[in-house]
Amino acid sequence: MSEQSIASARASVMVYDDVQKKWIPSGSSSGLSKVHIFQHQINNSFRVVGRKLQDHEVVINCAIIKGLKYNQATNTFHQWRDNKQVYGLNFSNKEDADNFARAMFHALDVLSNAIARPVAPPPPPQPAPPPQPPTTVYQQANVTTVYQQANVTPGYQQSNVTP
Repeated sequence: MSEQSIASARASVMVYDDVQKKWIPSGSSSGLSKVHIFQHQINNSFRVVGRKLQDHEVVINCAIIKGLKYNQATNTFHQWRDNKQVYGLNFSNKEDADNFARAMFHALDVLSNAIARPVAPPPPPQPAPPPQPPTTVYQQANVTTVYQQANVTPGYQQSNVTP
């Protein structure tokens, strides 16, 4: 499998309703969810995925992107936004909240610093191209050839010689 959970916690997943100006439960009903931070092992991307404990409904599936602002509003309530939504996690306890925040900040650090975690060794370097003859030698040969041709002008030298 190419994704691995780097953190999980029990929390109520909330979304902010701009119209009502209040937090509402994500999904069809309120309740605790198991929320994970997954890391894609090949392309080193991250996302938050949460499923309700009761019926396994997916209540959050949000990419963690470079520059995301993660706000620990209280000891047990954390929030962030993407292009469409403001998300909130109301954790069951402070320890879950702290562990989740550590993993989130790690993910953001990896994304902002482009820390590479290669799964496979890098490809071998390409072989060097065959050596080319030096350009200066070629140019010198042309200059010499041109010079010799200039000196071998039979009619010119003979016309300057007087008997």
